[in-house]
Amino acid sequence: MANLDALKTSLAKHDQEQLLQYWEELDEDQRRLLTEDIDELNLEEVNEFFKRATSSLEEGNAKLDDKMEPVCEDKFLSISRTTEDQLKKYHEEGLRQIADGKVGVLLMAGGQGTRLGFAFPKGMFNVGLPSNKSLFRIQGERILKLQRLAAELTGKTGRITWYIMTSEHTMIPTKKYFEENDYFGLKAEDIMMFEQGSLPCYDFEGKILLDEKHRVAKAPDGNGGLYRALRDRGILDDLERRGVLYLHAHSVDNILIKVADPVSIGYFVEQKADCGAKVVEKSHPNEAVGVVCQVDGKYQVVEYSEITQKTAELRKEDGRLVFNAGNICNHFFTTSFLRKIGTTFEKDLKLHVAKKKIPFIDSTGTRCTPDKPNGIKIEKFVFDVFQFAEHFVTIEVPRDEEFSALKNADSAGKDCATTARADIYRLHRKYIEAAGGTVDGTECEISPLLSYGGEGLKVLVHGRTFVSPVHLMADEEKKSEVVE
Repeated sequence: MANLDALKTSLAKHDQEQLLQYWEELDEDQRRLLTEDIDELNLEEVNEFFKRATSSLEEGNAKLDDKMEPVCEDKFLSISRTTEDQLKKYHEEGLRQIADGKVGVLLMAGGQGTRLGFAFPKGMFNVGLPSNKSLFRIQGERILKLQRLAAELTGKTGRITWYIMTSEHTMIPTKKYFEENDYFGLKAEDIMMFEQGSLPCYDFEGKILLDEKHRVAKAPDGNGGLYRALRDRGILDDLERRGVLYLHAHSVDNILIKVADPVSIGYFVEQKADCGAKVVEKSHPNEAVGVVCQVDGKYQVVEYSEITQKTAELRKEDGRLVFNAGNICNHFFTTSFLRKIGTTFEKDLKLHVAKKKIPFIDSTGTRCTPDKPNGIKIEKFVFDVFQFAEHFVTIEVPRDEEFSALKNADSAGKDCATTARADIYRLHRKYIEAAGGTVDGTECEISPLLSYGGEGLKVLVHGRTFVSPVHLMADEEKKSEVVE
């Protein structure tokens, strides 16, 4: 009983004794599981998290208008307003970094496809393209094609290391899926999967809830949990061991993502940046996206709800919005910056509170599913490290070429499989037309193994007319089409 006595003492010290209220009803296995759950909690830390998070909730209604400034023009690259020659220089520099093995990708893939009506990790979702490729496969093949383009330019066969952050619930199915699909042609040793952490769920008084009589209620700690996971799962050590200097971090659900985009890598390296963000120009003042800007001289993402309508509508002389850098969860970091975050600043990351309907065990021992918010979940956001950057850059990319989110079931009519599919069709048709071809119809898909971003198509499509549905594949795919 010494272990139980120690648990009771520790919980009493931190005012969380309720976690043991059903101890007498548990069998040995259940007691072991509950003990493990409690041992995983740093009770002093999680109590402090609750205090910090709820105090920030009280401050959350303050508007930031007077403290805000737009991003610095001298650290801002607009792809659409930059010459082709300059973009080519950045592109080639990015490919050289890839050829030298200095580039990695951090994929945030902890989400389930629940809102899509899909009971598996979101990265496994197939939006219904002619190829039937999943998000994971599309992104993996873009990485493979980039490695080949880098080798063609430099003669070196450097590899991009793919770091994939899963959640507790998506790790096993994600691993299995990659194994069954032979890692999409990539080398298994260049793919590192690791789990993000979790934080306990609280009632409004700061008491940690039980999900079952023998399990603590927990939730993923948000995409900002990336930094703690990189440190605690040994990923920072792996990055340094491999000599990876630059990381592209993004979420899994953007079907147009230019994974390890060499243009952005080249610009990032030229600017000697330690942190950066890709953004899209806001479509209108009230678009519900956060904006990348400066607050009190430090970069951060300000949510649309944190500014007044007047500030949202401010425009420059050329008619564009003053605060127009829409955040799309698409970021760049140096490994050394991530190490600095992990060792020094992670503990200072802002905590975001969400009031949620959290299933819990009530005082009678019954598991309840509430019909209104009964507690809070705490999350960290990936962009909250911007303030710690010494050399921050912003890269504005064309929305129709680089951003199409997959969030909802088709019934929502936006950010769904139908819109993702349509965005791929439109972009790939644009690639063919730019290379001198014509497409009769709308359905048009180009394999990432054939072209990463429209390059190399002229010899195949110039002067030709293609009738929809169009599916252009690399020679290696024509032998056996992908069916997942």
